[in-house]
Amino acid sequence: MQIEKTVAGVKAQVREWKKEGLSVGFVPTMGYLHEGHKSLIDRAVQENDRVVVSVFVNPIQFGPTEDLESYPRDLNADSILCEKAGAALVFAPEVSEMYADNFTTFVDTSGVTEELCGKSRPIHFRGVCTVVNKLFNIVTPDKAYFGEKDAQQLAVIRRMVRDLNMNVTVVGCPIIREDDGLAKSSRNTYLSAEERQAALVLSKAVFAGKAMIAEGETDGDKVLDAMKQIISAEPMARIDYVEMVKWDTIEVHHKVDCPVLVAMAVYIGKTRLIDNFIQE
Repeated sequence: MQIEKTVAGVKAQVREWKKEGLSVGFVPTMGYLHEGHKSLIDRAVQENDRVVVSVFVNPIQFGPTEDLESYPRDLNADSILCEKAGAALVFAPEVSEMYADNFTTFVDTSGVTEELCGKSRPIHFRGVCTVVNKLFNIVTPDKAYFGEKDAQQLAVIRRMVRDLNMNVTVVGCPIIREDDGLAKSSRNTYLSAEERQAALVLSKAVFAGKAMIAEGETDGDKVLDAMKQIISAEPMARIDYVEMVKWDTIEVHHKVDCPVLVAMAVYIGKTRLIDNFIQE
């Protein structure tokens, strides 16, 4: 497996593969990889001849008070996981390789970015769309793989690809959870043992909401109220949002009469965690 630090090096390797008629899968990440990321790489390896994984903590998707500096990093461990999973190349650029000093071009998406995380992290999706657009231009993949844990991100990337006629298929992959239900996340490492236990209210609320809908409840507000009660019962939890939206447009919706995304962001202490389920 190659570890490449330069845009030119990645482009040259991908060109060689494509000359050989090989398909290329791509898994963009911010590193500190876990089983959730591995599931994306596994899927990509199954469906493509060669797989590229990017490891890049993207500064332009972090707000000024967010955790850019403290975001966990371990390229050595990431590389080992990628190699074991069957990736052919890890692209791990420096910030200066991705963004020139006078960088001024951004990709902005409206509509699907205005609810959920877009409300509390107003610059976040502009940063996500810009870096993913750049990575797609560098890697030129046939398929790109994103986790459903970041469901709004998945919807935003799909919209960008559709609207800008990008020649890539976006594949969504299921949430991977710990044995006790907590959704896998690089930010789980921020949690103390007590906070880690408290964080289980997110998955408990998700499972409760799914169960209500499975039993026939179609009133979205009743589902959300039940989920909020579960979260609010935990003293260490502070709700950022718990919302139901249409899955394709991320518009607030109050009835389970079409595909919906039920998503939440909850602070456990100082750590902001997200979780969701999709009802199709």
